[in-house]
Amino acid sequence: MITEIETRPALTIKDLKGHADPDWCPGCGDFGVLHALKQAIADLGLYPHEVLTISGIGCSSNLPGYINTYGMHTLHGRSLAVATGAALANHELKVVVTGGDGDGYGIGGNHLLHAMRRNVDLTYIVMDNQIYGLTTGQISPTSIKGMKTKSTPFGSVENPINPIPLAIAAGATYVARGYTGQVKHLVELIKGGMQHKGFALIDCFSPCVTFNKDNTHEFFKQRTQKLEDMGHDPMDFHQAIERAFAWGEAIPIGLFWKREDLPALDELEPVLAEGGAMARRPLGIDADTARALVAELM
Repeated sequence: MITEIETRPALTIKDLKGHADPDWCPGCGDFGVLHALKQAIADLGLYPHEVLTISGIGCSSNLPGYINTYGMHTLHGRSLAVATGAALANHELKVVVTGGDGDGYGIGGNHLLHAMRRNVDLTYIVMDNQIYGLTTGQISPTSIKGMKTKSTPFGSVENPINPIPLAIAAGATYVARGYTGQVKHLVELIKGGMQHKGFALIDCFSPCVTFNKDNTHEFFKQRTQKLEDMGHDPMDFHQAIERAFAWGEAIPIGLFWKREDLPALDELEPVLAEGGAMARRPLGIDADTARALVAELM
């Protein structure tokens, strides 16, 4: 039997080009994420109307304007709150959230924790450049201790967030790290996250060539090592946590953690169990339900 996907023409990256051109600095790692996301969508055989891309505020958060899918550019740190509503309203959509480390791990940190513990079915790609780029170079939650920036001219005294063990402990069911200098590898991580049923976090090293002179492309090229080359088992919780803390001459990238035994939020919501996506149901309530509600409130 021939399915609908097999009969419709396949899309290419060109078909997924947005109406606006990126205004990122030449050499910015975010170009690699944009390319990888387009390639992942094309490889999965998805059409633009089947994908929703949501972002907050920041250089990386302009991404929904650069890709031909449904898109929303929301408030700083609030992209996951909007994405949760969209994912529940239409759980047939592939919901992808894009943003930066300041947007996601700083002002949006609270939303991140609750989206992970709820195991909302979406893919969150964080372009982690370890600095605030849009506001021209202040420390972010992932900036290394001792880093000198506009806001820390004598060096940061704060310990950075490590998003990988944080996500594993908080309940995310697909936790990975990529690097924009390894685009093919990143494409596979994004495809895996989009195919996964549950919350997928992909923390992606995306060097800021203008304001971060410490964590450069050369820095990551010399240090990143693929977990699959280490024989890593993403189903091994203790191994995932241990390797998530590795930082130094060798920095692992790849799929750290995956579990498939925890239902996603939409699978636990009785209202979504029958009748399909909420967004496609008729508006209003039936007369008997309306009368019952009025009677209860009187």
